[in-house]
Amino acid sequence: MEDLGWWMSVYDDRYDFLESRLCEGRRSILDIGSGPGYFLRRGRERGWNGLGIEPSRQAAAHAMTLGVDVINGFFDEDTASGIARRFDALHLSEVLEHVPRPAALLKAASGLLSGGGVICCVVPNDFSPVQRVLTERLGFAPYWVAPPHHINYFSFDSLSALLEKSGFRVIGRTSMFPIDLFLLMGDNYVGDDRLGRECHARRKRLDIMLNEPGLVGFKKEMYELMARHGIGREMVIYGVRE
Repeated sequence: MEDLGWWMSVYDDRYDFLESRLCEGRRSILDIGSGPGYFLRRGRERGWNGLGIEPSRQAAAHAMTLGVDVINGFFDEDTASGIARRFDALHLSEVLEHVPRPAALLKAASGLLSGGGVICCVVPNDFSPVQRVLTERLGFAPYWVAPPHHINYFSFDSLSALLEKSGFRVIGRTSMFPIDLFLLMGDNYVGDDRLGRECHARRKRLDIMLNEPGLVGFKKEMYELMARHGIGREMVIYGVRE
């Protein structure tokens, strides 16, 4: 997996935040939509005890080859009721845009979180300021609208409001690299897989180099600043259940 080194740096950022909010010894996590299992494996390497839930048979089977614990199925109220454990953290990456009832899913998930536990939600950032410039000034169609795969579309404010309504207090907001900046610079990767891969490779190189000791603090503040302005191709929002 050619992106694996970059993904590990992304996952480390998330685990760093979770560990900064949870006391030592609170290291259990439920990963809803755990995909091929690399997030859980990274957590295990850092001392976390994780459980994944993944609807794809192929992805769940791959995760099991990594030695992580995964339930193959969809997460809903019935699934939640069959899990006897409680967790210190929840991770939902690229999940809420796909489900018909995101509020119901968050409610079911919150019941599996211990008091003071932390949730990390990651979704695409849609109808962002960058995308508005692309459509209103440069004539782009709303290429990020992708039914039936994406049936929900979020901004930083709307996802924060959904988490608050679901019983969480938002404690952190950050971004992932706004790859659509390449479109503003004239690299039109929409519909061009070759150019899209090149742009993605460039963003990976940047993120990895920003992990150097003299730059990592700047990286953290840069992505938090982007989040305050609603910029970033994906948003990462943390909440605590009190």
